[in-house]
Amino acid sequence: MEVARVNSDERRFEVLRAIVADYVSTKEPVGSKALVDRHNLGVSSATVRNDMAALEEEGFIVQPHTSAGRVPTDKGYRLFVDRLHDIKPLTAAERRAIQTFLEGALDLDDVMRRSVRLLAQLTQQVAVVQYPTLTRSTVRHVEVVTITPARLMLVLITNTGRVDQRMVDLGDVITDDDVARLRNVLNSAMAEKRLADASAAVAELPEQAPAELRDALIRVCSVLIDSLVEHPEERMVLGGTPNLTNNVADFPNSLRQVMEALEEQVVVLKLLAASRDSSTVRVSIGMENEAKEMQTTSVISTGYGSDGMVLGGLGVVGPTRMDYPGTMAAVRAVARYVGEILVGR
Repeated sequence: MEVARVNSDERRFEVLRAIVADYVSTKEPVGSKALVDRHNLGVSSATVRNDMAALEEEGFIVQPHTSAGRVPTDKGYRLFVDRLHDIKPLTAAERRAIQTFLEGALDLDDVMRRSVRLLAQLTQQVAVVQYPTLTRSTVRHVEVVTITPARLMLVLITNTGRVDQRMVDLGDVITDDDVARLRNVLNSAMAEKRLADASAAVAELPEQAPAELRDALIRVCSVLIDSLVEHPEERMVLGGTPNLTNNVADFPNSLRQVMEALEEQVVVLKLLAASRDSSTVRVSIGMENEAKEMQTTSVISTGYGSDGMVLGGLGVVGPTRMDYPGTMAAVRAVARYVGEILVGR
C-alpha cells in the first residue's frame, strides 16, 4: 500500500512537472489531453485527469476562470523547484561566451554593466547586479597625482577593481618630493587593509606626520575618509526592464507596481542582501517575497565572490511563469565568473 502511494505521488509530480514545462513554453493553461499528447507519461487520459484533480485539491495547480486547462500556483512552482536535484549546466560554448564577454571589461563599472546585460540576455528577465560591498573590500593602492603645485588628485583602488578619484585643494604649494612622501605614508597606512580599518588608520595620520606635511595630510585624509564610506547610489545596476513588458499577461494589474519597486531599488537590494551564500542559488516565488509589490514575481539570486568571501549579490526578477532550471543555471554561471574576475583584478 505504501509503495502504491509513493508511486502515485511520483506520478502526480511528473504530471505537475509536465504542466509547468508546457505552461512556461506556451503561456496557455494546460489540459489533460495536451499532457497525454505531448508527454510520455505512460498512463491513460483518465488517470492524468484524476492526478490533475488531486494536484488542484492540494493547491499545486489552479483553473483560470476562462479556461478548461490548469496553471501552476506558487506552491506548485515551489515543489517543482525544490525537486530540481541538479541545476542544468550551461554548455561549454555558453560558458566560454560568458567568460570572454566579461573578461573584456575595462574596469569595475564595465564589469557591472556587462554582467547585467549578459544576464538579461541569457534569461530574458530583468537582471540586477549589486556593486561589491565596500566594507568587504581592501585597499590595493593609493595614487597621488600632482594637478597643480597646490592641487592633487587621489586615486583609491580596491581589490575588487573599484577606482575612486577625488581632487584635493591644498591651500598651499607642495613639492614633488613631498608628494612622493605623502604617497608612501598613505600606502604604508592603508595598503591591504579592509576599508573600515583603512579609514581608522587614515584618521590618525595627521597627528603622526612631520610638521611640514601635517596641513597637506589633514586635507588629503579628510577626502580619503569620505572615499572610504559607501556610496548608496552606486549599489545596484539594473538591465533588461523591457523584458517585463513582454510578459504583461503575467502581471495582471501589477506590472506598474513591479516597475516602481525596481526603480526604487531598495526592495531589490533587500532581496539580494539575502543572497549571502555564493554556493547556493536562492529562489523566492510569488507570495514568498515580503514586499507586496513583488508578490507576482519570482526572484532568483545568489552571491558572488571567491575564497568564501561574498562581495555582493546578483540575480533576476521575472514572472512566476519562468524557466527555473535555465534561469538558475545562468545566474549561477554569471555569478561565478563575476567573482573570479573581480577577485582576480
